Amino acid sequence: MSKNLSLIVLIAYCALSCKSPEARMPESVQSGSFLKESAERNRKLNQKETARIQKIINNNPEHTYIASESGFWYYYNTKVETDTIQPQFGDLVDFDFNVSDLNGNEIYASINKTYVMDKEELFTGLREGLKLMKPDEQVTFIFPSQKAFGYYGDDNKIGTNIPLICEVTLNTITQKND
Repeated sequence: MSKNLSLIVLIAYCALSCKSPEARMPESVQSGSFLKESAERNRKLNQKETARIQKIINNNPEHTYIASESGFWYYYNTKVETDTIQPQFGDLVDFDFNVSDLNGNEIYASINKTYVMDKEELFTGLREGLKLMKPDEQVTFIFPSQKAFGYYGDDNKIGTNIPLICEVTLNTITQKND
């Protein structure tokens, strides 16, 4: 009988211990206020940067600034009317550029870069700006910080939330072969 009792206790123990896990309640409930506050900070930062950029544009009436659909401004130093080729996805472009802050302080000077369009790392504004250019054109771009290096900077000379002015010369476009 003790064997039967031991067997019944063992079966009962096994049956009762096979319980599905219960969900734990969170220790604290967040209301999403962090995201709302972050969005508000970014809105204010964008308004502040746009006002500074607009002041630069107003102080330089000799240039015809164009507002891009992507959220930056630019003007042509040298415009090419005859060539119709513009960089496309996968094309190899060779370009030179200078980077300065909105006060005109040079950050990087005379950088030559070869870049495969949309397949390599390049900050958003410059990548989008190159798509607007033709070979032998020189364009000056003004990028708000979210189109430049944003919150993180470049871990070198460009800090957090720094709007940039980039003078870019597109030297060549080598189209990809499909």
